[in-house]
Amino acid sequence: MDDAGPALERAIDTLLDARAPGATICPSEAARAVDPEGWRDLMPQARAAAGRLAGRGEVEVTQRGEVVDVGTARGPVRIRRAPG
Repeated sequence: MDDAGPALERAIDTLLDARAPGATICPSEAARAVDPEGWRDLMPQARAAAGRLAGRGEVEVTQRGEVVDVGTARGPVRIRRAPG
């Protein structure tokens, strides 16, 4: 999938809408929703999609419960709705 960015952003929104307020998702869940077979290849794009949504104030990206910049965070991250 060349530019799965918009589909990944929609998947993140859909997955978060289905969760309780304050609950988180893993970027891999969005990647799997977009491409169940090739989701691993989409992981960089999934993290980038989370970063774009965070930049717009729609979500927060966290690591060990703390808000982080997904562009510089190393290792696993989670995504949650931004408060407000």
